[in-house]
Amino acid sequence: MIKAVLVDDEPLARSMVAEYLENFPQVEVVSECNDGFEGAKAIMQYQPDLVFLDIQMPKINGFEMLEIIDNQPAVIFTTAFDEYAIQAFEQHAVDYLLKPITRARFDRAMAKFLDTQHLEAGKKNTRNLLDKIHQTDGKLERVVVKTGAKIKIIPVSSIIYLEADDDYVKIHTDEGLLMKNKTMASFEEQLDPAEFIRVHRSFIVKIDQIARLEPYEKDSYVAILADGRQVSVSKSGYSRLKQTLGM
Repeated sequence: MIKAVLVDDEPLARSMVAEYLENFPQVEVVSECNDGFEGAKAIMQYQPDLVFLDIQMPKINGFEMLEIIDNQPAVIFTTAFDEYAIQAFEQHAVDYLLKPITRARFDRAMAKFLDTQHLEAGKKNTRNLLDKIHQTDGKLERVVVKTGAKIKIIPVSSIIYLEADDDYVKIHTDEGLLMKNKTMASFEEQLDPAEFIRVHRSFIVKIDQIARLEPYEKDSYVAILADGRQVSVSKSGYSRLKQTLGM
């Protein structure tokens, strides 16, 4: 049996998907969710094979919800979105359904998902889609992280610096340390370069938090932050800082 979760803040849209799925007895809807918080909890609980997901929802959007899930499922998006995102869907998502969804279009999406190749590849494609979307999603204004069973929304304005830690990024904020399963390159792509700068392969710093620079070793420096913490600065990072700060 294929397990499915429906995540959409519109009850009518969820009921339509559930009705269309009645033609696919091999699929069981294990949960219907009204927002991204509920969706993340249901996905972590049921580990579904397929998620029907809206993107523009209150609290957290569909992309932010997917980011906090460790084992990401195959996704069919049920939404209206801009042209570039649709191109990304075509490359990496199982499929996308523009509302209002017709039964014929829904059946084609399900046929695509049920194809063995897509069934196996769908989950890998979800991560690729997130990376692709982030390249054109504008400047980052907040970061959604999961800490235990809780989901926290971090305003970018509260971030002091970011630190690479294997497959994770440590987010140092006014309120403490949080972890995000995301690459430094992705953060660098999304953060406003007028506010944040990559000073080292392992560090991105909020520019106004840098109090001073001190020499450390040959061709390297240390940035002393406003709270006294120290961050390594590489030769290339120092060059970027000089250009940004007009040194």
